[in-house]
Parts: sequence; C-alpha cells; structure tokens
Amino acid sequence: MQERDGYVDASENCFKNKMSDLHHYALTTAQNARAASRALVSVSTQQKNAWLSRSAELLRARTTELIAANQQDIDKASEFGLSPAVIDRLRLDDSRIGAIADALLNVVALPDPVGELIDSTNRPNGLLVTRVRVPLGVVFFIYESRPNVTVDAAALCVKSGNAVILRGGKEAFHSNAALHRVLSDALRDAGLPTDAVQLVSTTNREAVGHFLKMRELIDLTIPRGGKSLIERVAAEATMPVMKHFDGVCHVFVDRSADLVMAEKILVNSKCQRPGVCNAAETLLVHADVAKTFLPRAAEALGQRGVELRCCSRSLPFVKKGVPASEQDFRTEYLDLKLSVKTVDSLDDAIRHINDFGSHHTDAIVTSDSAAAEKFCREVDSAATHVNCSTRFNDGGEYGLGAEIGISTDKYHARGPCGLRELTSYKWVVQGQGQIRG
Repeated sequence: MQERDGYVDASENCFKNKMSDLHHYALTTAQNARAASRALVSVSTQQKNAWLSRSAELLRARTTELIAANQQDIDKASEFGLSPAVIDRLRLDDSRIGAIADALLNVVALPDPVGELIDSTNRPNGLLVTRVRVPLGVVFFIYESRPNVTVDAAALCVKSGNAVILRGGKEAFHSNAALHRVLSDALRDAGLPTDAVQLVSTTNREAVGHFLKMRELIDLTIPRGGKSLIERVAAEATMPVMKHFDGVCHVFVDRSADLVMAEKILVNSKCQRPGVCNAAETLLVHADVAKTFLPRAAEALGQRGVELRCCSRSLPFVKKGVPASEQDFRTEYLDLKLSVKTVDSLDDAIRHINDFGSHHTDAIVTSDSAAAEKFCREVDSAATHVNCSTRFNDGGEYGLGAEIGISTDKYHARGPCGLRELTSYKWVVQGQGQIRG
C-alpha cells in the first residue's frame, strides 16, 4: 500500500495526474457498480442471504487480521486529532467484530423487499395494474469514523438488490479496507458480482466531487456524518440525496403530563446517549406545570452533569441554569447541554418546534389524547413520539431490523431507512390484448 500527496491507494496503482486519474477512477468504479446492480436484479433471496452468512463466518474467522488493520488506524488517531470518544467508536475487538457478524445474520432474517407486491387493481377494461418493489440501483454511501458502518451499509444495500460504493473516512481507512476484503471474498464465494460492494481506495476529498457528478450511473447518495459533510454533498450532488442535517429534538411536557413519567422520559432522551442524533436538545414545559416540574427536572439532570440553558421564564425555577440565547434553541449540542423554554400552550410548543427544530424527532408527554393527536398531526417532523423517549427513533427499535440512516427529508424516504427505503417501485400492467381507443 502506498500513501502520498493525500492519496491512500490500496491497489498499488497510484494516481499520477490527479484530476484526470481521479475522474477516470470514479467513472470506472461507478460503471462497475452499475453493471453489478443489473446483475443483482436477478439474484435470489437465497443467494443474498448466503453472502450475508458467509460474510459473518469470515468476519469471525479473520478477527486477528481485522484487529491488526484496525490497530493501524488507532495508532494514527492522534494525527487526526480524534477525541477519546471517537477513538472508542473506531476501535474493533473480538466482541465488536462478533456483534458486526451478528448484525449480518439479523439482516438474513429480514424479509427481502425486492419483488414485494405493494398494491394491485383490476381495471374495468380487464387490465391488472400492480406496483412491485424494485432496487434503486447504485448507492453512493459516504460516512465517517465507525468501521461497523462499512458492513451494515453493504448488507442493507445488497439485500435490497443495490450495488454500493462505500467511501469511509480517512481515520478508518485500514479497518474499512480489511472489512471490504472480507465482504468481497464472501461475494466471490456466494457467486455474486464482487463489484456489488466497492470501497473507494483514496482518501482524497476531491474524489467525492467526481462521484457526485455521475447521476447517470449513481441513483442515490447517502451522506452519514457531520453537518459540513452533509451540506457539501447536498450542494454538489447531481443525483437525489438521502440526508439529515441536525437532530434538534424536543421533549414537550404538557399541562396534563404525569410528571414522574415526564422526568424519566426527559432524562433518558437527553442522557442515555447525548452524542447521537435522536437525543433531546430542548425541553419545552407548559407554564401551568413549570413551577412544579422544572426544579425536579433540573435536579435529575444536574445529577447527570447536564448544563441547562434557560429562557427568562424558566430561569427562576432552575438552580445553576444559565440564560439561553435564540441560537441555543437551534443548536444540536451532542453533549450534556439542554435548552429549556416555558410555553403558554400546546400551540406555542408546536410553533416553537416547527420554527426551531430540525424535523427529526419530537416527543410530547401528556395524558390528554386530543393534545397528543394535535401534536402528532401538526409537528412537521420525521417522527413524533407520545409518552416515550426520543431515543426510540431507530431502525431496530421501530422493527426495521437495521437502518442505513435517519432521513429528515420528505422525499423519498423519511425517518429510519431500512431495506424498503432502499427500494423504489415499478408499475407492472398485464392484459389480454387490450388497446386504448
């Protein structure tokens, strides 16, 4: 393996003229993916599941090789300025590799969406009009840090009949390359096209720009990472992008809420994993219960090290609270910080969420079914939760089995995106010689 001028090349075929070589490399990779996607259309569920099972088997058999490759990334982590938390997410060990293998077997158990009949209608003229699920084609998946995502994304894409081009972060390059070798060997063993899963072999960011211009060959791009990455992809992509920018999630404690329940939900939403996109970033409290609820909430959150940034109406009820700015209510902290606002009504809460939120996940705690119904109808978010934590917005928790990400878009997929969200549909019309008059 050679490394020079910002390129890491796993194929010993170094780029000489950077721009032209990058373009040629991206074009060839995308063309190979397109050819593989066409082959996958005819692949049976049994063949896809055989690949998943073989991949899981090889992961366990080659654990030593994978850990050695991962250690190369861990050794370089300081050069990239990675925090201890990020280094921990990057690290592979026996247990984590076993969990990745188990996740593949979980995908084996999921229904294959390809060919699923969505609906069917018999027309008065005798035509049978149906819609069936079909793969999207080629997915370009860009992600950061965690090497397990390499395997998860490949599994979901291939099981749903898609070829995937994987572009991981430079901090996990050696880990991703080793995992990709396992997936490629398993594809070969299962008799599937090895180009169904390709890993971009350069860490040069300019390569991403070349892929994003290839709308004739790539059907969907999915960026999974920081806001700057997603903004760049959304700005440059010439094909559809499945994305979410921020997770500014809210918990609204209504006037009729069970306050014991509300405290448990709030603490879980904020503290269970504060650095993820479905963690709560803002607490909204109805004015009728603010005096009672805010002190107990502040104590419970304070015990867990949460800093509370409060509006002027909330500050008197929050010991050690600090004044909040308007920007605080638009901020995804991904940390033990929480904005707090007292509102006069359900309508005010809904208005605040729609104005300041990121359309990701928002929860109401209430015993008023009419309020819950209004909240779910009028809050414009990918997921609305009633009397439960925001942390449940997850493919596994929703019963999808696995997810490739959580989309805050409205088209074509919204919320946790699993196998079905990686498909489209086609119309199939059957007749007996009918012609249109």
